[in-house]
Amino acid sequence: MKAEMGRMIQGSIVALVTPMKEDGALDFESLDRLIDFHIEQGTDALVAVGTTGESATLDEEEHCAVIGRAVTRAAGRIPVIAGTGANSTREALALTQRAKDLGADACLLVTPYYNKPTQEGLYRHFRTVAEAVDIPQILYNVPSRTACDLLPATAARLAELPNIIGIKEATGQLERVAELRRQCGPAFLLYSGDDATAAEFCLRGGQGVISVTANVAPRLMHEMCTAALAGDRATATAIDARLAALHRDLFIESNPIPVKWAVHELGLIPAGIRLPLTWLSENCRAAVRSAMRQAGVV
Repeated sequence: MKAEMGRMIQGSIVALVTPMKEDGALDFESLDRLIDFHIEQGTDALVAVGTTGESATLDEEEHCAVIGRAVTRAAGRIPVIAGTGANSTREALALTQRAKDLGADACLLVTPYYNKPTQEGLYRHFRTVAEAVDIPQILYNVPSRTACDLLPATAARLAELPNIIGIKEATGQLERVAELRRQCGPAFLLYSGDDATAAEFCLRGGQGVISVTANVAPRLMHEMCTAALAGDRATATAIDARLAALHRDLFIESNPIPVKWAVHELGLIPAGIRLPLTWLSENCRAAVRSAMRQAGVV
């Protein structure tokens, strides 16, 4: 399974925003257009309802509705990875089963947040879901949001399970690429979850990036990943230099606030976001707009 999915899911994987109307209602027509846009621009796969997709503010039915609509619209043209993580093992299991039933190609499961489990607790959490639902699963480690760090040794234990195929490593610690590869083996898929270090992550042996920046500059992110995966350092770093300001300024306020504003500026989605998130502050907009100009997307 790992080798098969490795051929299928690599490169620039967009952590897709969830389009909303100004009153916060889900906008499925914009979601359809957004998915078509990414396919036209060369995006290699998409994550539906991850962190950038505001999973924390969608209820379970909305969460599953977005996954189902993404699967239907993608129609096999690119893989759809469903965000199904939760800080409750029962909830993560239920979401993962629903994602499988809806036809997702794989699931992305964030480490349980807020309750700060031990490494043994993390192992049992992910093992429970993996053993219960026969779908490829990608671990997601983002300690800056979860207050919980999935260590390489624990990832290695989980890599022994046949349907845990990889990890999204969002620490920005590039030394983890070699450590994860050493402990988890050659077939385990390594995805960056940090746009600013993604080019180097791929040049060091990663299979791609699950990207916020790809929402705004999908063609460039695809081209950067293609070059990095081919070992073409000069091309990858040259493209990445154009994207550097986006990598930085799409986090000028909490993700996904800046990226939703930027995608709205491109005319792709309405100006909708849900509390407690708010629309991008006026004094931050010039920086994001400048970063978009530097990348050549406006």
